[in-house]
Amino acid sequence: MIDFAQARRTMVDGQVRVNDVTDAALIAAMLEVPREKFVPEARAQLAYIDDDLCVQEAAAGRAARYLMEPMVLARLLQALEIALGAKVLVVGCATGYSAAVLSRVAGSVIALEEDDTLAASARKLLRTANVEVVSGKAAAGWAAGAPYDAILIDGAIEELPASLTTQLKDGGRLAAVIRKDNAPKATVFVRTGGNVSARRLFDAAIPTLPGFEAPKTFVF
Repeated sequence: MIDFAQARRTMVDGQVRVNDVTDAALIAAMLEVPREKFVPEARAQLAYIDDDLCVQEAAAGRAARYLMEPMVLARLLQALEIALGAKVLVVGCATGYSAAVLSRVAGSVIALEEDDTLAASARKLLRTANVEVVSGKAAAGWAAGAPYDAILIDGAIEELPASLTTQLKDGGRLAAVIRKDNAPKATVFVRTGGNVSARRLFDAAIPTLPGFEAPKTFVF
């Protein structure tokens, strides 16, 4: 029988702290949230491995979905510089693990998921007063709750739609892994007035979040 509390400490010490994650509140949150609860029971023993973890297999017309590896998640969340009382949107929350972590460091969290089965799982698992799970197209964001201090895109994307950056407050941050030319980069975007600047952070080969594919271009 796995000691999940010990596995969680080992994950934080061996995957998170050693990769320049120093935010004390974030580290405490990752030590508290039982990641094994957010994966299928058959994969619970794999919950703390240093890898992305499948939470829903691919099926006809449906892509597989994953929890991103802990190190990448932690570094993206740290890049958001979430302040006490911040309002955060998680795009593509899957079963809700990232939203659960954020619920311990932010004031309020909206967890957006477009797959009905995953959204139902997230609602069962996220029984926290400051988290709301909503259903809708990931690429559209959740304008009803905007503006946000921070937005996390919970998976790699090919293209960042303006519909998401316009939902940030002035000075708000968005963290995502942008996959272009097979070179995925964790990137933080900051909205200042009507402008959005981007800063690349580190390489991050995580699974793609469906719904953010770049338009196909015609090549002669």
